[in-house]
Amino acid sequence: MKRVVITGAGTINALGRDVPETLEAMREGRCGISELEFRDVERLAIRIGGQIKGYEPESSFNRQQMALYDRFTQFALLAARQAVAQSGLDFTGALADCSGVVLGTSGGGLTTQDENYRSVYEEGKNRVHPFVVPKLMNNAAASHVSMEMNLRGPTFTVATACASSNHAMGLAYHMVRGGTCSVMLTGGSESMLCFGGVKAWEGLRVMSRDACRPFSANRNGMVQGEGAGVYVFEEYEHARARGAEILAEVVGFAMTSDASDIVMPSKQGAARAITGALRDGGIDASEVGYINAHGTGTAANDKTECAAVADALGGQADRVLISSTKAMHGHCIGGTGAIELLACIMALRDGIIAPTIGYEEPDPECALDVVPNEARETDVSVVLSNAFAFGGLNAVLALRRA
Repeated sequence: MKRVVITGAGTINALGRDVPETLEAMREGRCGISELEFRDVERLAIRIGGQIKGYEPESSFNRQQMALYDRFTQFALLAARQAVAQSGLDFTGALADCSGVVLGTSGGGLTTQDENYRSVYEEGKNRVHPFVVPKLMNNAAASHVSMEMNLRGPTFTVATACASSNHAMGLAYHMVRGGTCSVMLTGGSESMLCFGGVKAWEGLRVMSRDACRPFSANRNGMVQGEGAGVYVFEEYEHARARGAEILAEVVGFAMTSDASDIVMPSKQGAARAITGALRDGGIDASEVGYINAHGTGTAANDKTECAAVADALGGQADRVLISSTKAMHGHCIGGTGAIELLACIMALRDGIIAPTIGYEEPDPECALDVVPNEARETDVSVVLSNAFAFGGLNAVLALRRA
């Protein structure tokens, strides 16, 4: 088995347009959730979200590209450009043939779909743009990243709701570790903050109207966000040979299915994913210093996740720091795990644990150290990133300090 390291990272989200801006916001415990701004927002009951304000696609893409790129594809490309630039890789010759892309998304080109449904059903138009299908398809972002970066190896998309990007990164890890590819661009992207996207989520009655408060006793639901996170996963010897800076090492991954309920989480399924990632990475529970939680701010998710962590880590659970950054950037659905992995890298490299902001009241059913409201400095060498999705699909990544 080959070792897998991260040599590049990129992001765009409600906290920042790149990695340094995002990490600074996470360190400061800054909230990127604000009033939503888009057409017909006044018809919604939920009017807050982690929206990327002031975004101007024309500053990064030409007119022809914008006709092809849904907002979620634009975000993925912007993050991928940052990640590749940091890695210093040039995908030509043989390297292009053994490098690929696997990205996660849940809604895909939902903004394009929403706009065109409105055009046809509300405005009565009988024709749509010829690029609607290639613009809204879930694999659009992965395909366009592969074309722009000249990545000619395996390229595909994973759609497992809120665990999509963790599943994508886990599969990329397996592909590099197993020798299928030398390099994989991986992560996730999502843009569901449009009228149709938010209206659909309102029907689930899991959304908060005022704030996301993970693990707090008075939490009242999740808040959606948007954005992307993309990473360069590279075979260790390949990275070392070219003198690349290594951000972290990916050492374990596990995925499980609850096989029980389409929306209610299972403690057993989540715990099996955590223990599976530890086993895959040869990690003892005592080594884990930080867990970036799924931590959605819903009553069921947060207490179930805390119970799963306690089951998986046993007596070590009380000493582990666990936080959710969703209260800052929102729940970015299929892209959320990729954005949250930045907090894991920050913990390993800088010894700074991103806080769980919005925390107001202790909950006896979430009685772990959730790093409330203020970042904390500590030395950690192993971290976990949890993602537990609708459909009972769980994916946990384990990283070690480089």
